[in-house]
Amino acid sequence: MSRAFRRQRTVLLSRRLWLRRFVFFAGALVVALLGVGFALASDQASDLYSYWTTLLPTWARFIITPLAYAICALAVLKLFPGAQGSGIPQAIAARRSDDETHRTALLGGRVVVGKILLTLTALAAGASVGREGPTVQIGASVMLFAAGFAGLGRQRGLVLAGAGAGIAAAFNTPLAGVLFAIEEMAKAFDKRITGFIIAAVAIAGLVTIMLVGDYDYFGRVSEHLTAPRQWLAVPLCAIVGGLFGGIFSRLVIGITLRQIPLAARLKRRPLLFALGCGLIVAALAYATGDYAAGTGYAPTRALFEGGEAVPWWYPFAKLVTTLLSSVCGIAGGLFSPSLTVGAGFGAVLSPLLPDVPLQIFALLGMVGYFAGVVQAPLTAFVIVIEMTDDSRMVVPVMVTALMAAGLSRLICADPIYHALAAEFERKAPPRPAQDLSLDSRKVLP
Repeated sequence: MSRAFRRQRTVLLSRRLWLRRFVFFAGALVVALLGVGFALASDQASDLYSYWTTLLPTWARFIITPLAYAICALAVLKLFPGAQGSGIPQAIAARRSDDETHRTALLGGRVVVGKILLTLTALAAGASVGREGPTVQIGASVMLFAAGFAGLGRQRGLVLAGAGAGIAAAFNTPLAGVLFAIEEMAKAFDKRITGFIIAAVAIAGLVTIMLVGDYDYFGRVSEHLTAPRQWLAVPLCAIVGGLFGGIFSRLVIGITLRQIPLAARLKRRPLLFALGCGLIVAALAYATGDYAAGTGYAPTRALFEGGEAVPWWYPFAKLVTTLLSSVCGIAGGLFSPSLTVGAGFGAVLSPLLPDVPLQIFALLGMVGYFAGVVQAPLTAFVIVIEMTDDSRMVVPVMVTALMAAGLSRLICADPIYHALAAEFERKAPPRPAQDLSLDSRKVLP
């Protein structure tokens, strides 16, 4: 009996290996269920904000929103350390860590509970945050737990798989989940772990579609560029998106890591800093008729589906509230707000080329700014291209993403999530030279 045959028989008949496969698939299923449930709860939290701001007098928002920011920041400091921000930097740091205690501190059960509760609280208070980044941290946490429970090994690869499954569940775009895990989380391609990523993403995507259908995140665009002159919209949106995306990322990194002297002084009192950020967000939300509050989902969907223009100041106000919500120490991601800011920039640029449909400008502005913020052009391209019915928009969207990401790197040399991950890595023990994530001794599904 050949060695290859014996190995194949072991793979097919070993109960231990089938247990590992079952736990792996169950983990991906749980990621999808949590992602869908978290999305529904986030929608309810956003509706709750609209409800109480309508029901209560105007002055209430200047108390409730700042107080909620301060309470969320306090909860992160005292109860849920590691739950602040989007959660993607924590997942990146956990993937790079060799210390099990450190990984658990970043992706443990307490962090997951805190991330869910605090993100929902922030959304109910009107914070300009999203649920997509937190879903990545939740997905990575679930798969890390599954790895430890079943002795799967390759924990770094499974963190990638969980992160990709989280994106797939959040956006209902499995391909975006695969590309996000490879391009943004791993920054490299390795065939020995890509299979796990694809399997987890496929399961999460299938379950999400079964539960909520093949929905469109912001609606769909059926227009395309019809004349050579209309292609000027591509460099316009790429330049504006890359410029403001790079500035945003640099400010987030500088304030969060206390590289800016004024920010360093202000962050010595984290609760007062969060309170002040919440007060400014409340003021901008009131001044803009709540355009600057929340995820920005409603005005962006109206822009794409009904062609409703947004005020010229919308992307600037939304950028400021997203910046303040991202640096003040509360939980919440920046995917959704960044997409809406980008759509707003595109809409503001549309009068420069009146013959280009508003929806196309919004689409190109969205991918340009988002690629400028995260500097992951392929992920940005896939997330946004899902919104168009016309294959003729593939090249314009891709070129815009690549140009914007390139310009952003001139302004902010370090990708935002990897720069922020360094703060969490700093507390980890030294990493050995050998990368155990590529250990091929384990046989996995």
